[in-house]
Amino acid sequence: MNCRIGELRNKEVVNVKDGGRLGFVSDVELDTAAATLTAVVVYGRLRLFGLLGREPDFVIPWKDIELIGDDTVLVNWKQPEGPKQSGTLQRIWEKLGM
Repeated sequence: MNCRIGELRNKEVVNVKDGGRLGFVSDVELDTAAATLTAVVVYGRLRLFGLLGREPDFVIPWKDIELIGDDTVLVNWKQPEGPKQSGTLQRIWEKLGM
């Protein structure tokens, strides 16, 4: 199956480990020396309509992609553990005394 990058951008990324929907392919990483695709990038979700920025992006290595279908990309990917930035809205409400 051949797929152009423009067609890849319209596909939803689903993690087969937990069935979670990560988002849509937003960008790709290329190794220009070897002329190979090394990863796909899914932009992080917007926080408070983008006013509080964006969650971290998901960079999924090519080796973790299981299947590219007509409208879905299935990945077998474990999200790296890191500091969670959730609760930002809660901290704002606390500062405002609400």
